[in-house]
Amino acid sequence: MDLKQARILVTPTSYGKHDARLKTELEALTGFVSYNPTGKPLSSGAVAALLQGVDGYIAGLDVIDRSALAKADDLKVISRYGVGVDNVDLDAARERGIVVTNTPGANSVSVAELAMGLLLALARQIPEAAQAVRLGTWPRLNGVSLEGKTIGILGLGTIGRELARRLAGFDCHILAYDPYPDEAFAAAHGVALESLDDVIANSDFVSLHLPLLPETRGLVNREFLAKMKTGAILINTSRGEVVEEASLHQALESGHLAGAGLDAFAVEPPDASNPLLQLPQVIATPHLGAQTDGATSNMGWLAMRDCLAVLRGENPKYRVV
Repeated sequence: MDLKQARILVTPTSYGKHDARLKTELEALTGFVSYNPTGKPLSSGAVAALLQGVDGYIAGLDVIDRSALAKADDLKVISRYGVGVDNVDLDAARERGIVVTNTPGANSVSVAELAMGLLLALARQIPEAAQAVRLGTWPRLNGVSLEGKTIGILGLGTIGRELARRLAGFDCHILAYDPYPDEAFAAAHGVALESLDDVIANSDFVSLHLPLLPETRGLVNREFLAKMKTGAILINTSRGEVVEEASLHQALESGHLAGAGLDAFAVEPPDASNPLLQLPQVIATPHLGAQTDGATSNMGWLAMRDCLAVLRGENPKYRVV
């Protein structure tokens, strides 16, 4: 279609935040662009109300289910600003002839950096130490050195590989599990590929970099946690639904695990009464792995280019369906 006739909906709240050209270029190329009026991810009903007459949809973490798409008669493409598509009803999109794309790899460095930050903050008890100084005390907290320790990476995709690169300078042992491992990368970067159980059992730190799939939902359950070393630390910068939160709370409260760094929860934002938030050995962040200048700009450009490619009748680079 003629892009000058195209109507575009953009809902990610960080779109164009660090690079104004994302908005000015999109607006110059197309007929009309509307933005998320709420400043937060949209419900199914809110999406449905905004999609009428829209040709291209650059989507954040909105609920894009069958009901949301019911009246999207002009919609040709949903271009996910991010990698996850579990909030998108792919079957409904396929039935309506709507192309779905995503932006794999755009936020890999930023998420890996956050995982590294959580790992170090827990190993050295940085939040607890900083708060103690502010309160006028001067505790001699005993940290854990990464040197000589074993770090387990579950999911050696783009984010897992970026984390492995960053860990290489800490003189630690790196184990990884992935059902389809990049053996060449592992060999080149000193990563030992092991079974899932071996990574869990032999790691002092376990970092999750898994997509949300039927087989990964609730993977970190009571049995999984019991296999981890006593005193180990869990990092999750993937999806909250991968972790059974009640089982994790029990493992932390009992002292079996020494700590957890969580950038994702099953329900977001978590209720203030969530038991995990009451534990001092838990560092919780508000799903900000991708919230850096580099990541948001990368996601924005990839999402915009694929959205416009579909509207031009071209093949998008990162098609999901």
